Amino acid sequence: MKKRIVLASGNPGKIDEINRMLAGTSIEIVAQSEFGIDSAIEDKPTFIENALIKARHATKYCGLPAIADDSGLEVDILGGEPGVISSRYSGPDANDEKNIRKLLGNLEGLDGRDRSCRFRCTMVYLRHEFDPSPVIAQGTLDGIVHHTTQGTFGFGYDPIVWLEDRQCTLADLPPEEKNKISHRGNALRNLVGKLMHLVETDVT
Repeated sequence: MKKRIVLASGNPGKIDEINRMLAGTSIEIVAQSEFGIDSAIEDKPTFIENALIKARHATKYCGLPAIADDSGLEVDILGGEPGVISSRYSGPDANDEKNIRKLLGNLEGLDGRDRSCRFRCTMVYLRHEFDPSPVIAQGTLDGIVHHTTQGTFGFGYDPIVWLEDRQCTLADLPPEEKNKISHRGNALRNLVGKLMHLVETDVT
C-alpha cells in the first residue's frame, strides 16, 4: 500500500514536477487543494522557516504527513534577491512575466559573471504538526541571468536562467531533463533518500 503524503503547495507546475519525480516509489502525493486548504502565510525571511510553516499548516488540516518546499532565485550582485520573495518580487499583483521584467530591469547594463545566480530549494517532511525532528533537504542549481526570455517549458524564472554547461535556459529543457538537474529535483532526491526508511517502516 502506498504512503499518502500531502504536498503543501497550490502551484500546479510544482505539483506536476514532484509527482513526475516520485513516480515508481511507494509514495502517493496528494495536493492540499484536494482538502480545500488555503495556502499558509509565508512571512519568514528564510527558505527553511517558510517550508516548515507550509508543512505544519498542511499536516494540521489534512491529518497526513506533509512535504513542503520553499524555493527561489538568488542573484549574487543583488545580495540574494529576489530570494524568498521570488514569486511575489514585483508586488501584490505579481506574476511570472512581471517578476522577470523587474529582475531584468534591475540587472540592466550588467554582463557575464555580474549576472550570476542560483536556484535554491529547501524541502521538508513532517510526520505530523508537532514533529520535533523534521526531515530537511536542500538543492541548488547555478546559472547566469539571461538578457531575454528563451524556452517554452517550465515556469517562474526558468526562461531567463542560462545554463552555461548546456548552452540553453532551464526553460529549453523538457521536464524529464529539467528534473535531473533542477534545484527542486536535487532537493527531492536528497529528501527521498532520507525519508524512505521512515515511510517504509511507517514511523509516526
